[in-house]
Amino acid sequence: MAAKPDALRYGKLGARAVHLCVDMQRLFAEDTPWHTPWMNRVIPVIAEITAAHPQQTVFTRFIPIENAGEAAGAWRKYYERWSSMTLESLGKDMVALVAELARFVPPAVIFDKRVYSPWHGGKLHAHLRGRAVDSLVVSGGETDVCVLATVLGAIDYGYRVVIATDALCSSSDETHDALLKLYEKRYSEQVEAVTTETVLSQWA
Repeated sequence: MAAKPDALRYGKLGARAVHLCVDMQRLFAEDTPWHTPWMNRVIPVIAEITAAHPQQTVFTRFIPIENAGEAAGAWRKYYERWSSMTLESLGKDMVALVAELARFVPPAVIFDKRVYSPWHGGKLHAHLRGRAVDSLVVSGGETDVCVLATVLGAIDYGYRVVIATDALCSSSDETHDALLKLYEKRYSEQVEAVTTETVLSQWA
């Protein structure tokens, strides 16, 4: 029988679930070249999930390199284009979580990364496996960049993936909408895309 709209296909979430919140940081929330205009609209929604499960929340942070000269390969061209977004130009305070979410750390924990995927290097996966985590509730930004990398890596590792659709943001409405369709249709057997209300009502 097909799942009802906005319902968890594989049943309720339990003690082995973790809220994995992607890159809700000042450098995306504030007036920078990487500003995500409607990030502030999803911060209260993400805070609601986090407040309900602070000990089961993991935040990731994207940490730019110190200066463009440190980058290798294609990342060098990337940071030459975005030289104003290096730590040297930004200041290290800008990589902090937004204040509305930083207050949950601890008990929530933070994993830093230098690339889009939080799985690079294996530390996050090892941490989650050490806690016997089998399910991830994904929120954060951007839907079509770091969230995409997070979701695909989680699928590869075999986690159950639940996306909180109203707790995602992007600087591009068009690709945000396209990715939601991708998550809901192309990965329908491996990704459950539901609202935060459904997540909270179905997570004991």
